[in-house]
Amino acid sequence: MNTEQPSDLSEEITSSPSEKSSSDSVTSAQRILIAEDDPVSCEVLATRLKKWGYDTVITRDGHEAMAVMRSANAPSLAILDWMMPGMDGIEVCRRLREVNQAVYIILLTSLGTKENVLQALDAGADDYLVKPFDTFALQTRIRVGLRIISLQTALAARVKDLETAAAQLQDMRGRLQMPI
Repeated sequence: MNTEQPSDLSEEITSSPSEKSSSDSVTSAQRILIAEDDPVSCEVLATRLKKWGYDTVITRDGHEAMAVMRSANAPSLAILDWMMPGMDGIEVCRRLREVNQAVYIILLTSLGTKENVLQALDAGADDYLVKPFDTFALQTRIRVGLRIISLQTALAARVKDLETAAAQLQDMRGRLQMPI
């Protein structure tokens, strides 16, 4: 079980997403959902993310998290607590994956057995951190998650372009075979 204590502020990555090179696709306006029922943990997490330059959307349970994730401008990254009232983080993961929602999910929990990790990943979590978590580990996982979402978005746009081009070619082929 991971028992690492949160790192000292001097040990963490000091640059925010807005301070990174323009070749990196992460921007300071990136929104991240925090679903955490413990007010202290939620405040610590939200403060840290804001310090790193991210906008946060805070929910206190799984039902609120699902409502936010169903909205038109849903965040592309979610940090979910496993144990929340109403609907837990595992169920939120399952439901988001059932609708194939493109979101990177980090499960943040005090449950740290190998079986817990497997259960979370099987439910649809992309990453897993055990509380208390190392802030450097959280920041790096967020950056990786946002990079993956950016690559998935670019790939989806390319696929759409290829489908459009294929349809245009098919239309042109049909026109060329018509008698004049």
